[in-house]
Amino acid sequence: MITLTRLNGKKFVVNAELIRTIEENPDTTIKLINGDHMIVTESMREVVEAAVQYGRSLRRLLPPS
Repeated sequence: MITLTRLNGKKFVVNAELIRTIEENPDTTIKLINGDHMIVTESMREVVEAAVQYGRSLRRLLPPS
């Protein structure tokens, strides 16, 4: 899960695995696999970095193979 900020300043959490696309035009718009979309104050780069960090944290939880 990653924490993001709506345009009204309220924080919320989204499951990074559900993100389909991220666009900047100029606001950052996130579209989820279920079709929902949200506009956030973070840049596209910040959202991508948070999602990558989330994925890395999940892989650290896996036992060595």
